[in-house]
Amino acid sequence: MPIGSEQFREIFGSFPTAVAVITAVDDQGEPRGFTCNAVCSVSASPPLLLIGVDKRSQTLPALLSAQAFVVNFLSASGQEASQVFAGKGQDKFAAVEWRPSELAAGAPILSGVALAYAECRVVQTVEAGDHWLFIARVEGGEAHAREPLLYCKGVYSGWSRLVSAGA
Repeated sequence: MPIGSEQFREIFGSFPTAVAVITAVDDQGEPRGFTCNAVCSVSASPPLLLIGVDKRSQTLPALLSAQAFVVNFLSASGQEASQVFAGKGQDKFAAVEWRPSELAAGAPILSGVALAYAECRVVQTVEAGDHWLFIARVEGGEAHAREPLLYCKGVYSGWSRLVSAGA
């Protein structure tokens, strides 16, 4: 018998994950975004990654129509942004510095709080339970020497050892 969703969340919440904000632009040119920890690399050649998006996400229609997005991996200074983008607020972009991606159909790059970002074009979508999986080709991106933001068991934390080690 499969485990319940609460036990599933407990299992996957028991180890630290990177925190990312996925951004896209909707049909009216409005920026959309949500906090996501379901991001993983798929392939280095070609460069592909995967994100998981809840079917109830307010950003899902923008992702489906734009077929492009930015994965903004947050630095430790991005905890507040993570919390804002995890909510259902209307203007999530008002309090963050951002610029439009030239390679991902104008999707916002959160330049002020991003540890790294990947500009992506969707190559495949797969329906999986209560989520959609987007497999995307990474068209561009950048990484900065900043402390990463991690999330584990409902708690945010940075990992300064990575920055001091030159990672």
